[in-house]
Amino acid sequence: MAYDDARVATADLKETHDLIASDKVEGTKVYDNSGEHIGSIERLLVEKRGGKVSYAVLSFGGFFGIGDDHYPLPWSKLNYDESLGGYRVDINKEQLEGAPKYERNDDDFFTAENGRRVYDYYGVTPYWI
Repeated sequence: MAYDDARVATADLKETHDLIASDKVEGTKVYDNSGEHIGSIERLLVEKRGGKVSYAVLSFGGFFGIGDDHYPLPWSKLNYDESLGGYRVDINKEQLEGAPKYERNDDDFFTAENGRRVYDYYGVTPYWI
């Protein structure tokens, strides 16, 4: 079990069989089902009380981080693909472009209503249920 691993006690842990450090997830590439790169994970949003990863924010478009869009993806939509060294999602660029997104400094996006819109758009059960 990963929790028995002596490395869990160290601050420099990056990954075990079952665990991955948040700083290792940030910047990881995201691919569609055909293996085409569609963006990168910019950050994770974690539920304050329950500790569940609620969203992975996908950065897409722009140039060197300028003008990119931010798409909250339900964590359950991402599947790590070791052969790609990144996450695979079952959506393509066109579907992503129609998904709920927010501006870089839009702290008001994450309301209950927008959370429902995100999970409804991707057709997955919300993390709070």
